[in-house]
Amino acid sequence: MTITARELNRATLSRQLLLAREPLSVLDGVRRVVALQAQHPASPYVALWNRLTDFAPAELDAAFAERAVVKATLMRITLHAVHAEDYPAFRAAMQPTLYASRLGARFAEAGLTPADAEELVPELLAFARRPRTSAEMQAWAEERLGAEKKDGGWWGLKAYAPLHHATTDAPWSFGHRPSFVAAADSGPVPTGRAVDAQALRTLILRCLAGFGPASVADVAQFAMVQRAPVRAALQTMGDAVEQLQGPDGGSLFDLPGASRPPADTPAPPRLMAMWDSILLAYADRGRVIPPDYRPLVIRRNGDVLPTLLVDGYVAGVWRPTADGIEATAFHPLSPAAWDGLAAEAESLTAVLNERETQAYSRYHHWWARLPDEVEVRMLQPGRPAR
Repeated sequence: MTITARELNRATLSRQLLLAREPLSVLDGVRRVVALQAQHPASPYVALWNRLTDFAPAELDAAFAERAVVKATLMRITLHAVHAEDYPAFRAAMQPTLYASRLGARFAEAGLTPADAEELVPELLAFARRPRTSAEMQAWAEERLGAEKKDGGWWGLKAYAPLHHATTDAPWSFGHRPSFVAAADSGPVPTGRAVDAQALRTLILRCLAGFGPASVADVAQFAMVQRAPVRAALQTMGDAVEQLQGPDGGSLFDLPGASRPPADTPAPPRLMAMWDSILLAYADRGRVIPPDYRPLVIRRNGDVLPTLLVDGYVAGVWRPTADGIEATAFHPLSPAAWDGLAAEAESLTAVLNERETQAYSRYHHWWARLPDEVEVRMLQPGRPAR
């Protein structure tokens, strides 16, 4: 079976609850979309607002506070919010990547070895049985390692050790200065860099459920794991996966019976969160981001701007300001598209006004680097886009 580029786009939107908001709880919504990018404290909230009917931010507050949804360094070695029951397998599947990335050269420059890390992690987790501020964790590292080794040691351990971010304060459950707490006991702490075959299989199947159809390269990009183990794992899955031919003739994998809507399925406008997962989960990001727009949206330092999604594809960027939500379109949009974005902006403004009116304001400097050939409109509640 062959799938077209537009059908791939619609499959992604369907899996990610972006063709229509669904009446799910926060826990069920997080489980459905697999993982929410969480570098910015507001982004998991904006992501779920985009996907759930009548999303209540307080429900996500409670899930974070109760650690039913946890925030941790996971896929792509970045911060994600995931269902607590998914965390152990996701973390185990990431073990080789985290080992190589966080116990490598910088860790060695501090005079430390992977063997030191394996010895230190249980002690660190014991210290973090209750929430600890970043300053407390650094003080522990200095006391345990000495002043010369503490910076490199803590840099490696804070991502390598199975630590969750602990809730801190309003308006989004987490501030920009993190606190940490040991992950709930889920068995032995992973060690070494060997691939956990069962955990990797779980991660692959969850990736296909939330982001499929996907190539080996896409799955590897989703998690930042090696392609060879992914390819080997897929070859052992038998009837648990099916193989499709992508628009470029390459092989794609998916779950049998998974949602793959027709290419002409309507896709409503959306105001996507900064670093939203659909922008980053694929080796070929063209299924959502037109290639010419990629450098405008994904900046060289890794910042990924909040985007306008129109007809299922990135069409521009947006930012909240004191006057409302400013939308910048990279190409002309229809009146219907602007009306749809205005309605979305009115709903999102109500959420932001209760929390942080100008979330993402620290990234406004990127707007000065956008091209001149754009259309900018202010989307204000109760007023047409102008």
